[in-house]
Amino acid sequence: MTRKINKVLIANRGEIAVRIIRTLKDMNIKSVAIFSDVDRDSLHAKMADESICIGPRSVNDSYLNKMQIINAAIVTGADAIHPGFGFLSENPSFAKMCEIYNIKFIGPSSKVMELMGNKDASKQIMKSKSIPVVPGSDGVVESIDMAKKLANDIAYPVIIKAKSGGGGKGMRVVNCERELEGSFKSAQKEAENAFADRDVYIEKYIESPRHIEVQIMADEFGNVIHLGARDCSMQMNHQKIIEEAPAKYVDEDTLNSLYEMSINATKELGYTNVGTIEYLVSKDNQIYFMEMNTRIQVEHPVTEMITGIDIVREQINIASQKKLSYKQEDIDIKGHAIECRINAYDSENNFLPSVGKIEGINFPGGYGVRIDSAIYQGYEVLPFYDSMLAKIITFGKDRDEAISIMLRALSELAIDGLKTNIKFNKDIIGGNDFISGNFSTSYLEDNFKKSIAE
Repeated sequence: MTRKINKVLIANRGEIAVRIIRTLKDMNIKSVAIFSDVDRDSLHAKMADESICIGPRSVNDSYLNKMQIINAAIVTGADAIHPGFGFLSENPSFAKMCEIYNIKFIGPSSKVMELMGNKDASKQIMKSKSIPVVPGSDGVVESIDMAKKLANDIAYPVIIKAKSGGGGKGMRVVNCERELEGSFKSAQKEAENAFADRDVYIEKYIESPRHIEVQIMADEFGNVIHLGARDCSMQMNHQKIIEEAPAKYVDEDTLNSLYEMSINATKELGYTNVGTIEYLVSKDNQIYFMEMNTRIQVEHPVTEMITGIDIVREQINIASQKKLSYKQEDIDIKGHAIECRINAYDSENNFLPSVGKIEGINFPGGYGVRIDSAIYQGYEVLPFYDSMLAKIITFGKDRDEAISIMLRALSELAIDGLKTNIKFNKDIIGGNDFISGNFSTSYLEDNFKKSIAE
């Protein structure tokens, strides 16, 4: 028997909230937007069937305020909550609160989320499935003395990571002991500000790998499939900049191993809904499990473009206790898709953040172009939240065509009134290294930042 979902509260803001609302409209399901007092004029608040203010501009008082969000769902009669990505999307205590108040959390159970949020436990699970993991701490590193001992044991360079969340926040690469204490404290502070959780762990830093992630879907009847892999290696400060699918520069045998590992691990966990298992693949094709993201990813549109599957719709169907709409043999990956994140910062001036009113805007169009965004002319870009303005996604019959369409789309894109990274994206996409696939996770730090500094 299915679970009827009539109204969904989106516990998020910006483009992901808009993107979720669109699918809810397609499914004839009512939507509720939440907003902080300074987000009153945001597009997601205008598009939803209902909207409700949940507090002042501080994320701790609004988008991270679990009880306020639960109260908003109760007041508006929402019977489900979609967390999007970031904020509370991987917070097991929030998922547990939803369970207690009989509000369906559109994601995995709080128990599984907590298990995969525990880096030591998730690594042990992967080890039990004979999946190599990156050497590192057994759980949270609680003191600088503990951090120093661990870093010496596994050998520098190491990377400090926030236990909760992602998006490059709460991450620091440390090359020697004299850098450790400052990096450790700043990672803790950033993690606390972003995720209301200051806990961090430490891993060996694998130099110049590819960052490959496998998109999985699992229903509540034990059915698990994958939707191929994405290459998310083009990063800066551990924040993904450009993503693409399929992962063209990893050989087929390695990809098949990743698919098999991911499906087996998902079944072992009893995981349900949509998730992503992330790996590092070294130059010599050594695989290292990184983590499992128990939410939808920023880069999910590239997978949608090559599979023709609305992943948010599948999330809602799974939460409604429906079986997966697809079997593995139904998944037909066609063409190539690329996503560029357009951010409000000055990429020609040390990536300083930019805020202000959007005075004019022109979004590209034409064959093979998709825009996911929540901005509009007159919209005020605020300093309190993530700097992403839009995602430009292009699709072509092959990678070369997807690149050509992206260059055309970026040339058409204009956002007046503040600084953006449009030119930065064009320089990367049009560069010989990107076109030839000659890059890894350290490419931008080694090349673009160096050239800008000079």
